[in-house]
Amino acid sequence: MENQHISAETLQLTKEDFASDQMVKWCPGCGNHAILHAVENVFPQLGVRKEDFVVVSGIGCSSRFPYYMNTYGIHGIHGRAAALATGVKLTNPNLSVWMITGDGDSMAIGGNHFIHAVRRNIDINLLLFNNRIYGLTKGQYSPTTPQGKVTKTSPQGTYERPFNPGELVIGAQGNFFARVIDTNPRMMTAVFLEAARHKGASIVEILQNCVIFFNRAHELITGRETRDDNQLIVEHGKPMIFGKQKNKGLILRNSHLEIVTIGENNITEADILVHDQYESDPGIHMMIARMAPPEFPIALGIIRSVASQTYDQALMASIAQEKATSSIKTLDDLLNSGNTWEIE
Repeated sequence: MENQHISAETLQLTKEDFASDQMVKWCPGCGNHAILHAVENVFPQLGVRKEDFVVVSGIGCSSRFPYYMNTYGIHGIHGRAAALATGVKLTNPNLSVWMITGDGDSMAIGGNHFIHAVRRNIDINLLLFNNRIYGLTKGQYSPTTPQGKVTKTSPQGTYERPFNPGELVIGAQGNFFARVIDTNPRMMTAVFLEAARHKGASIVEILQNCVIFFNRAHELITGRETRDDNQLIVEHGKPMIFGKQKNKGLILRNSHLEIVTIGENNITEADILVHDQYESDPGIHMMIARMAPPEFPIALGIIRSVASQTYDQALMASIAQEKATSSIKTLDDLLNSGNTWEIE
């Protein structure tokens, strides 16, 4: 029986069941605290036995996560969390495997493992903490640091163009991508729940704030005065409307997204593009994932959620087929198969 078929009411787990007795050593004000609390809220709702959760991480501030969850866990080496999580899931597909990583851990040294975990559609839940800097190693620029940002390793400003995690996921044939911010615990909890229920690799980018080495990295998105005009919360089946007055929206014009104002130039709500997270064609999802201030608002919520066979389902089906059709049923069958002889 798969764990997901157990009702949460039957298990009667609570947030406290997943709280670790370890001292949480993140800096005061770090966005990781809010993420941790959201995950603690989600786990009791999934209908998975406590002993069937595994939290896997690489290296970085985010990667202390396994110590702070009262579950099984692996603190791996830099960039290799995806390989470890894949091995855990394939060894026991009934486990609920959560990979915790940062923008440096997953997109620099771990980039190859990251894109192939996405491409293979391994049924793991990947939480990507994107603070746009290397925090644990004290403020070097990362693959998501904005071009021109002055850091300890880019004193004249970084020359590199940054990765957009959503663009990378969808380009690697990802079927589930969502984005949230650490200042909205309610949204995080709701999105983490949907990610966990998705069969396949679910990637959630969390715009997370490092108060020490890149404070207010997401200020345009989280600031009280600017957030309404720079956040587009996407919901399936609803028009993509945003702004302080809820009068701005997206339309598709000549294969490009364009911001319009409802009530101007005969634009009505009926003209606004409606979000379809289940559309298999990634074109619109890619355009939405790429949006960023100041030209566009950033899309928050579930951007893409498409059903597809997972790697672990295909592997288990292959093993079952081989068991059913092979003449070799035991080790003795194998040792005595083919040409055999006795040595005197």
